[in-house]
Amino acid sequence: MRLELARVLGARGQISREFVETPQYECEALGEVLGCRVVLKVETLNPVRSFKGRGTDTVLARLQERGTANAVVCASAGNLGQALAFGGRARGIGVTVVASAAANPLKIERMKAFGADVVLVEGEIEAALETAARIADETGAFLVEDSKDIGTCEGAATIGVELTELPGALDAVLVSLGAGAMASGVGFAVKSLREGTEIICVQPEQAPAMTLALRAGRPVEVGAPDTIADGVAGRYVIPEVLDDLSAVADDAVLVTEAGIVEAMRLLYRHAGLVVEPAAALGVASILESNGRFSGKTVATILCGSNVTPTDFAHWIHGTPPST
Repeated sequence: MRLELARVLGARGQISREFVETPQYECEALGEVLGCRVVLKVETLNPVRSFKGRGTDTVLARLQERGTANAVVCASAGNLGQALAFGGRARGIGVTVVASAAANPLKIERMKAFGADVVLVEGEIEAALETAARIADETGAFLVEDSKDIGTCEGAATIGVELTELPGALDAVLVSLGAGAMASGVGFAVKSLREGTEIICVQPEQAPAMTLALRAGRPVEVGAPDTIADGVAGRYVIPEVLDDLSAVADDAVLVTEAGIVEAMRLLYRHAGLVVEPAAALGVASILESNGRFSGKTVATILCGSNVTPTDFAHWIHGTPPST
């Protein structure tokens, strides 16, 4: 286990106030529909509309402490890049983000608005990471690798710390799973402070790399992701993150694309919240759980809301999709 509780607790004081102490509350209307007590942890009410600012601020603060924070570069599908750009601008650190040319246009627009130099490449996120690594080698910029960089995990772990401060019982935390920073971080914090709470990771059936690796105990070759949940659509597994996650995850489940869309609808209708597909995975897992959570208290982290209005309207109301 690479994470340390003392560093996680220390990160709470390093992260900009916009990103911490986020709302967490029981949504009774949603719970009535789902048949369990549902606690929503809302990570979308901040300048970058996602939880990623916790991790990027932790990384940047630690770089500044070491005096090595002149410039940074990352590969991102959008949310990490936005958060790094926002934090870099606030701290006077130059930021380059490499993204796929097929990435969410809203996310690319916001990265640029926050002052990042955005480089677009053909291919998936792995192609973007190769380019980012090359830029780091050529320029000396620090390469921020989501999930592999322990700061991204320990920053995300502060979400788990806050969840453990909820009063009353907490039977399970449902965590969206992509590369693993949030899942391993939240899982570590919750298991450290509320050992009896289950940590259940949730991933799309059409982007199952980390889930299949958890089940097999090793990375498993999978095909290219094909999911609307672009924020968790990685194909490859980082071995160190798999080790961390294996130590804290009680289960990992896969959900359908239809389930993700229905979960987004329920969150909109019963909680009044706009979320991107990756943020709806926890609710989707309750929908498809065959009563597993009946009568229990479960928390789910709404990790982002960077979705274009056209796409959201298509998924929620059935209007024509964006082109």
